[in-house]
Amino acid sequence: MYRSKRSSSKKQSLMSSGVLFISDLHLSPEQPETGRLFIDFLETRAAEVDALFILGDLFELWLGDDAILPAYQPYIAALRSLTDRGVALHVMHGNRDFLLGDKFQTLTGAELLDDYTVIDLGGVPTLLMHGDLLCTDDVAYQQFRCMVRDPRWQQALFGKPMEERLELAQRLRQESQSAAGMKSIEIMDVNQEEVEKTLREHKALQLIHGHTHRPARHHFELDGKAAMRFVLPEWRKQEGGGLHYGQPGLSKEFYSLSRSGQ
Repeated sequence: MYRSKRSSSKKQSLMSSGVLFISDLHLSPEQPETGRLFIDFLETRAAEVDALFILGDLFELWLGDDAILPAYQPYIAALRSLTDRGVALHVMHGNRDFLLGDKFQTLTGAELLDDYTVIDLGGVPTLLMHGDLLCTDDVAYQQFRCMVRDPRWQQALFGKPMEERLELAQRLRQESQSAAGMKSIEIMDVNQEEVEKTLREHKALQLIHGHTHRPARHHFELDGKAAMRFVLPEWRKQEGGGLHYGQPGLSKEFYSLSRSGQ
């Protein structure tokens, strides 16, 4: 059985044998191979489970629900087909697609998640995040994130025509990529103290996130208890991956157009 409900500090109950977690697909017209893999994944592996969680950066660029790029329509349709089959779809904002809104939910049947979402996985409180809020050593990025998440900044953007939005988004992306090239990997990775602080605040012992593109399973101790942090992989061309929750617990999966599964 799978149940979901909205709240600002929600705790969802998962008693299902089939839940998938993925992130960082960065779907774009420039990466058609990833798009084909994603649609294949939705029609095959994702259709076998009860719920799919996409923890940010589903799209490389999202200009607003009123300015959906034509190249994204097949993905919207495939997501709608998945939810029409009864699979619960939960999507979290990433640092690339933070403008996903109500129309996206209506078109796909998805539920947009809060930046901090706690679920129950087999009796273990598990925190879901995109992951960028944990990268507190990257001060410049955190300042940028604060700016673009400001409702006033977003309202001003929505007042611009699609061409201007696209030009601005591409410029910001280029500036971000240039800045990232001058930063160390350590600065762009999560801060462990922030990880532990965030888990305490949300009373969780497991964390699943993406964003850093450094897939791994980290074990550590939190206030005398065993804790874990799972980092989801980035999808590239014809290869992707994620986590599956079922029996006996969380396990890594890999996806390609030729095969999928553990």
